[in-house]
Amino acid sequence: MAQQPSLIGGGAAVAVISPRYCCPYPVDLAIVRKVMTITDGNFVVTDTNGNILFKVKGVFLTFIHQRRVLLDGAGNPILTLREKAMTAHHRWQQVFRGESTEPQDLIFSAKMSSMWNVRTKLDVFLANNTKEDVCDFRVKGSWFERSCTIYAGESSTIIAQMHKKHTVQSILIGKDNFAVTVYPNIDYAFIVALIVILDEINHASSSSSGGGAADVGVDFGAMFSG
Repeated sequence: MAQQPSLIGGGAAVAVISPRYCCPYPVDLAIVRKVMTITDGNFVVTDTNGNILFKVKGVFLTFIHQRRVLLDGAGNPILTLREKAMTAHHRWQQVFRGESTEPQDLIFSAKMSSMWNVRTKLDVFLANNTKEDVCDFRVKGSWFERSCTIYAGESSTIIAQMHKKHTVQSILIGKDNFAVTVYPNIDYAFIVALIVILDEINHASSSSSGGGAADVGVDFGAMFSG
């Protein structure tokens, strides 16, 4: 079974993926979007100095099923994100360690409580949370507006926030860049994995609705309110 994170509190690191992605200070990540290709994802993740920290590689198995592999800056696989068939709860992704998709390497899964409800959220369940009565993490906000907030469980404890990042470069070349601030002692590779999931859900929803702008995981009245 994959390593489980420490509890939030007392300065303990929340290492969902690995302790090496936990820093004792806030980490600012820049999401640089690009045109998606068959083998690559549609964004890379950099630090504030422009150094690439993560990349996404796509593996399309069929028209319906696909996988995405999160790579570190050197190209080493960290996570495999596997799409699951839609259900009544629209469970979208299972996330495994490395390039595995074996049950023993499952780290967490994520699902939407409702696919089309504009006031909903993305619930995240760690592998050992088999009952899934209460989520371990949740995402609320507007993906379309790039203003999502990630919380610990059903609490008001914020562990990361997303916000738009307008740069001269993004205006000139048309890239929709945005930034994510990861709070101290929170696994920023885990946060990046959640962003990949949100982006892919949004892409799938946009495609199924004829290319319109989809907005998933939305709670307009509670954004950044805790």
